[in-house]
Amino acid sequence: MRPALPHGAARLAVGLYRVSTAEQGQSGLGLEAQRAGVRAFAAAQGWTLVAEYQDVASGKDDRRPGFQAALARCRQLGAVLVAARLDRITRRAHTLSGLLEEGYQIRAADMPGADDLMMRIYAAMAQKERELISERTRAALAAAKARGAVLGGDRGYRPPEGPSTSAAAQARRVAAERAAHRLALEVERLRAEGVIGLTAIARALTKRGVPTPRGSGAWTHTTVARVLARAAA
Repeated sequence: MRPALPHGAARLAVGLYRVSTAEQGQSGLGLEAQRAGVRAFAAAQGWTLVAEYQDVASGKDDRRPGFQAALARCRQLGAVLVAARLDRITRRAHTLSGLLEEGYQIRAADMPGADDLMMRIYAAMAQKERELISERTRAALAAAKARGAVLGGDRGYRPPEGPSTSAAAQARRVAAERAAHRLALEVERLRAEGVIGLTAIARALTKRGVPTPRGSGAWTHTTVARVLARAAA
């Protein structure tokens, strides 16, 4: 059980950052944005950020050295564990629930108003969504195989010369990723100005005339969350 803070003591926080690939870890892609978000969030809460740790690993790996070091530091100081997003801490709902049961205080910068119960719900929903996506993928592959479709490998098909559907799709993905990273920078600037929370960020983006992914309409907290998730991925 994590030791309680003495009465009247200043709230301490430990930052935890994570990316999924060695390339991201070496280039710093994503890590600086996470760090800026956590620092702005901690400052807005009036917390003192006493330590920061990072990992380049899957969120399904609970043995990550940065993760374990951050937990140890939180136990030592009775500090709050803070990440830019909940999945930067763990992608396992039961891991998060176990940490909360043990007395750890966990907060995510993109959900400033979330309490322990909401943390459990968000983690469970995220895990369920991943399981459903995996199940749908397996079902689609099984159905294709049953129809006699050849899965994987060289199927002998060569498209005629002209516009490439795959190239167009790739171009759209690149454009969406670039737009997401540009938005992430804009969001970090807003957070540095004290604008915290997805709803507040959505209002600020709309007020500043920042175009949505569709190019029109007002920003919503859901749209902000989706674009930031793309940038983090």
